[in-house]
This record gives sequence, C-alpha cells and structure tokens, in this order.
Amino acid sequence: MPKLSVGSKAPDFSLPDGSGGTVSLKLLKGKTVILYFYPKDNTPGCTKEACDFRDNIKVIEKKGGVVVGVSADSVASHKKFADKFELPFPLASDEKKELVKKYGVWKEKSMYGRKFLGIERTTFVIDGGGIITHIFPKVKVGGHVDEILGLMG
Repeated sequence: MPKLSVGSKAPDFSLPDGSGGTVSLKLLKGKTVILYFYPKDNTPGCTKEACDFRDNIKVIEKKGGVVVGVSADSVASHKKFADKFELPFPLASDEKKELVKKYGVWKEKSMYGRKFLGIERTTFVIDGGGIITHIFPKVKVGGHVDEILGLMG
C-alpha cells in the first residue's frame, strides 16, 4: 500500500461502530471528515482526546465537519467507552486492523523497552470529495482539537 499523503484519495471504509451501526466514508461524502486513529478505549490520552472532540463537536459540526474515531477495540468496548463519556460521534471498530494498515498508522511502538505493534495516534482531515487535506502524525493530545478547528476556518 503506498504511503498516504496530503492530496491522496482517502481509502474508503465501512466498519461497525459502538452504536450498532456502520460508519463508512462513502456515506459522509460532502462533509469534512476528521478521522482520528487512537490506540485504546478508556486509557488516559485516548479519553482526553475523545472528550476534547466531544466538547468541541458543536463548533466542528457548524463548520461542516464530522468526527470519526477508529481503534482496534471491539464494538462492545467502543459502546462502553462512548456511553461512559457521552461521545456524540461514531467510534469505528477495526478489529481486523485492515483500516489502520491502509492508513499506515499500524506501527512498531516501544514502551518500557518492549517493542510491539500498535496504533500510532494520527488524525486525517478529509474533504467532502474524499481527498486528504491534512495529516497529523504522532498527535500530542493537548491542543490537538484546537489545531484542527484552526484549519477549518
């Protein structure tokens, strides 16, 4: 799979979400999609990032945007996470890790000297025509949502 870059067509997807529905890029055509990949439900950084998106969702929507979170956690895990923090956007479950690989965010990571494969926190902004307009690799959670709001005008 070629490395995605700004100007690339965003790979389409159709994945189950925590609400029992399906989220797909095709169904979001015409909207600015903030597709954020995060490592794990209910962990401190991922919770803060999700809550920052939640707290700014009205502004994002007013600017024509939608938020979709993606991790390799199960649908049941996403449901509990979304319910616990009242997240008003879909969390797509990529248990087979197909989408995280398509988007190039499934990477070797290391923690406490141990190497393992996992999701590198990354956000893609995709325009209404399905083209990637911004990529934020190795996201630092603090201030990230403000950065995205700034580029939405």
